[in-house]
Amino acid sequence: MASPLMNESVWFNQQKFEKAEANYQQILAGTATPGQRTRSVQHVQQITGGGGSAPPGKMDSLERENRELRKVTDELRAMVLKLENRVSALERGAGVPAASAAAPAAAAKPSKPAAADDDDDDDDDFDMFGSDDEEEAAEKERLQAERVAAYKAKKASKPALVAKSNIILEVKPWDDETDMKELEQKVRKVSTDGLKWGSSKLVPVGYGINKLQIMCVVEDDKVGTDFLEEAITAHEDYVQSVDVVAFNKI
Repeated sequence: MASPLMNESVWFNQQKFEKAEANYQQILAGTATPGQRTRSVQHVQQITGGGGSAPPGKMDSLERENRELRKVTDELRAMVLKLENRVSALERGAGVPAASAAAPAAAAKPSKPAAADDDDDDDDDFDMFGSDDEEEAAEKERLQAERVAAYKAKKASKPALVAKSNIILEVKPWDDETDMKELEQKVRKVSTDGLKWGSSKLVPVGYGINKLQIMCVVEDDKVGTDFLEEAITAHEDYVQSVDVVAFNKI
């Protein structure tokens, strides 16, 4: 009876081939022992000598993988060498001052001729727009001076704020026979710059005696309560005393 696998392409040596491939990679890496090398050769001979052959597609795939692995290995080796060189350079330059380290670079840089340096200095000194900048600065200063002058003139034209106070005085007579109308006239005759009299009224004290309560507005810088008291009590025939009942700033 015919085998059902006789017409199928079956690779019976896959395990041996993979083992031989592992040995081959060890040989490439230099880690294989002489015995492993011999066994690897025997495995390859057994695989290629009989018992079936490896599919061509598998061989191509393995070759591509080997090439890719070698490429990756070479890149890694190059990166390791580059890192080692860089670390060595950093270790060598760790104790060197920055100025001395920069000296070789400055020495390696070609210097310009002296004539060229002179030309560069001349070019730096030459300012194409210098005159414009000076004119703009002068114009700004002029505008600022005009604004300051206008502000001062406006401030000077405003009337200065005058501090004023509202004062209520109580003027007491000697007795009930004092003419209160005459007393009030005497009080209102007290006149000076910064003093303006206001309303008044009579307030009963007792025993038929009234006192005069009168209001005035004064400029604080010109008139004080001491002046008012002295000026009113100067009419001693009518006035006994003067008291400040209220004093409020306006």
